[in-house]
Amino acid sequence: MKQFILKYRHGWILSYFFIYIIWFYALEKNVTASYSSVYIWLDDYIPFNEWFVIPYYSLFLFIFATVAYFFLTSKEDFNKICAFLFIGMTICLIIYTIWPNGQNLRPDLSKIGRDNIFIRIVKSLYIVDTPTNVCPSIHVFNSIGANIAIHRSEALKKYKWLRPFSTVLTVLISLSTMFLKQHSAFDAIIAIALSIVMYFLVYGWSDNKQSAKVKEKKVFAQY
Repeated sequence: MKQFILKYRHGWILSYFFIYIIWFYALEKNVTASYSSVYIWLDDYIPFNEWFVIPYYSLFLFIFATVAYFFLTSKEDFNKICAFLFIGMTICLIIYTIWPNGQNLRPDLSKIGRDNIFIRIVKSLYIVDTPTNVCPSIHVFNSIGANIAIHRSEALKKYKWLRPFSTVLTVLISLSTMFLKQHSAFDAIIAIALSIVMYFLVYGWSDNKQSAKVKEKKVFAQY
């Protein structure tokens, strides 16, 4: 047991999740009516489609599987994906706190004109998840973060199917937030922008550090 704890002690960083959950649900409870409504013209061209509830919920398995894999196989990759996700999610929460925001895009499901298992799942989703604290979209941001971690992993390169699968899943998850009217397209755009910043912050810094080490070794090798 002691060896197991020592081997996986890097998992302590996951305790941040409790801070995130408390903070997020505090915002969900307090930001209910007085908020800035997020909207962009693209939203008018995106129809509601309940089938996207499948990729929408798949995010949770996607994130869990990716983080768990790196937790068990690579401390370095695990620390990077956690830094990417947790710092980015914290930035999102800070934005929600400073700028309470939401959206008014959800359709009246009773007037959709159809009823199926997916419509009923979406109804439950609408009840549990309020249309507030939406910009940037954490759903979009986290799916991109998991995809980046998979693409950056040297160990996963041997699985040729994994990268395209991960990319397609990320795109579907991102689209699902808009087709379910959980988010405005603007939320997704800002999440993508945040992902770019976080990529250079987490992986760019690591690449520069590694490059500096290689150059240093070459210099010493000359003497």
